[in-house]
Amino acid sequence: MEPSEFKLNQKGIKAVLPSLEAEIMEYMWEVGEATAGEVYEYLKNKYPEIRRSTVSILMNRLCEKELLTRRMERGRGGIRYIYKITTTREEFERKIVEKIIDSLMANFREATYAYLSKIKK
Repeated sequence: MEPSEFKLNQKGIKAVLPSLEAEIMEYMWEVGEATAGEVYEYLKNKYPEIRRSTVSILMNRLCEKELLTRRMERGRGGIRYIYKITTTREEFERKIVEKIIDSLMANFREATYAYLSKIKK
């Protein structure tokens, strides 16, 4: 996943993902794999206005960002998709930090070195 922006006023993964995508990822890291319906059931208590189709769209976006994968499963109710995490939270955070530091080094090398050496002590 390539972060396209870093929101300085947000905490955690909400700094690099839209708020609802971040909440979906938090849930998926807890459960490992789930259907969009299961994620919808989890989110609807906090967001009563959310639609199941919105959750499906967001989960497909997370697949496009390669944070989730999905497989099709046939059952009594028809076809459903099972979504699964592709990376641990720790690996995701490490990759984000690397991308941000690399970008800072490419654009503000001296200031980045100076700041990192100051906080290293």
